[in-house]
Amino acid sequence: MFELHHLSAQEQWDWLHRREISPRELVSHYLERIERLDPQLGAFVTVTGEAALERADTLAHAEDRTAALWGLPFADKDLTMRAGVPAKFGSRLLADFVPDTSDELPQTLDAAGAISLGKTNTPEFGMPSYTESRVAPPARTPWNTALGAGGSSGGAAVAVAAGLLPFAPGSDGGGSIRIPAAATGLVGLKPSRGLVPAASGIGSLAGLPVAGPIARTVADAAMLLDAMIGDAPFPYTLRAPRSPEGPLLGSAVRGEGRYQIAVMTTTPWDEAYEITIAPEARDALDRAVREVSAIGHGLEELALEPSPDYAPNFRTIWQAGAASIPAEGDAMELLEPLTRWLVRRGRELSARQLAEALSWLTGFERSVIRQFAHVDAVLTPTLAMTPRPLGWYDQEDGERNFEQQVQYTPFTSFVNVCGLPAITLPVHETAEGVPMGVQLIGRPGGEATLLALGAQLERRVGWQRRHPPQW
Repeated sequence: MFELHHLSAQEQWDWLHRREISPRELVSHYLERIERLDPQLGAFVTVTGEAALERADTLAHAEDRTAALWGLPFADKDLTMRAGVPAKFGSRLLADFVPDTSDELPQTLDAAGAISLGKTNTPEFGMPSYTESRVAPPARTPWNTALGAGGSSGGAAVAVAAGLLPFAPGSDGGGSIRIPAAATGLVGLKPSRGLVPAASGIGSLAGLPVAGPIARTVADAAMLLDAMIGDAPFPYTLRAPRSPEGPLLGSAVRGEGRYQIAVMTTTPWDEAYEITIAPEARDALDRAVREVSAIGHGLEELALEPSPDYAPNFRTIWQAGAASIPAEGDAMELLEPLTRWLVRRGRELSARQLAEALSWLTGFERSVIRQFAHVDAVLTPTLAMTPRPLGWYDQEDGERNFEQQVQYTPFTSFVNVCGLPAITLPVHETAEGVPMGVQLIGRPGGEATLLALGAQLERRVGWQRRHPPQW
C-alpha cells in the first residue's frame, strides 16, 4: 500500500507545491510513524509535534512558497541548539538544559521553509562513532535492530532509513555522517571544509566538524545540502569556490561525466593498529569497482604514503576536543566513562603538544591532497566491518574503545583532517540483508563530481528501492 514516506523528498516537495498534500498532512504522517515505530529504533530523543503542526499551518497560509524546502519535515541533531527545545547533547550533564537561542544551522533550515519535528539521538557530546548514550535508548539500524546505527548522527540516519523523515542534517567531525549512513543503507555527504557557512568547521579545533545531509537518494542529499548552504554571500571552501554551475542539485539530477578514480584500501592508521577489511566490506568495494568500470570511468590503484605519526596526532586532537566539556568536580561523575577519560586526557595536554599536533596534521593535509591531486575521486570502503552489535564497544577502557572505533572506521577521520568532501553510497548488502557502503573522496570543493558519480551508481544499483522491514 502506498504511503507518503514512499516518495522521495523531491517528490514530496512537488506534491506540496501542487497542493496534492498540505504541510500538516505530511507532518502528521511522519509524527504518526515516529510515535508507532521509534520506541524500537531510538531515532529521536525529543519530538516537538505540537510546534511542528503549528509551523505547518503557518507555512500553509503563507503566500510565498518558493523556499527551497518549503513544507518538508526534518529534525535537528541533538548537538545543535533550538530555542525552547531540550538540548541534551547525549549527556546526563545537560539532561535538563533548554537553550533560549538557536544555532545558525536550525535558523538556516527554518529560512528554507523546513519543519523540525524534534531532536535526533546522538552519543555523549558526539565524541564516539556509535550512538549508545545513558540518556536515551541506543540508535539501532532498522535492517537488524540488534546492530547499532553508528554515530554520531546515528539517530538522524535511523529516522531517514526507517521512513520517519524524508532526510536529515547531520554533523561530521571524523565520519559522523558517513558512518551511520553506511550502517543504515543511506547516502551521507560530508562537505568540504567551509562550504556550509552555518557549520563550516573553520572556527573549530583542527577544522574537523562540518554539517551535511543524510538521505535515501543522491538528489535528496543534494537538495538538502543546497538548503544548508543557503543564500549567504560566502559559501566557500578554503581552496575552491562553490560549483560555478550553480546549485548542486543539478549535478545530482544530471549525473553526467567520466572521471578518473583511484581505488584505495590503505589508511593512515595502518602502522598503529591492526586494520582488517572484513569480507563484506571488500564485497561492497568490489561491487562499486565493477559498476564504476561498467560506466566507463578510468580506474587505478592508489596507496597512501605511510604516516606513522597520524595516530598519535589525531588522538591528541580528539582528546583536546573534549577538554572544554563543561564538567568540573562532582559533575565529572555524570559523564560516561569514555567521555570522562577523554576530558581528563585532554586537560592533561600541554599547549606545546596541541600546537605540534595541529602543525603535523596541517602538513598531513597538504600531503594527502597532493597524493590525490591527479584523480577526480578516491574510492574506499566506508567501514571496515559490518555494523557493530549493540554493546560491542568497551565502555570502561578508553584506550580499547579508541582502538575499536579506529578498526571499525579507519577510512573516515583523515578526510576531516584534510577538509575534503566525501560521500558514502549504499552499493551492497550482505547475505543477511545488512547494507554496506563505499566512500568516494573528492577534491577540495568537489561536491558536484561526487554527486554526479553517486547519481550514476544509484541508477545502476537502485539502492533507493531497498527498504528495511519498518518501511
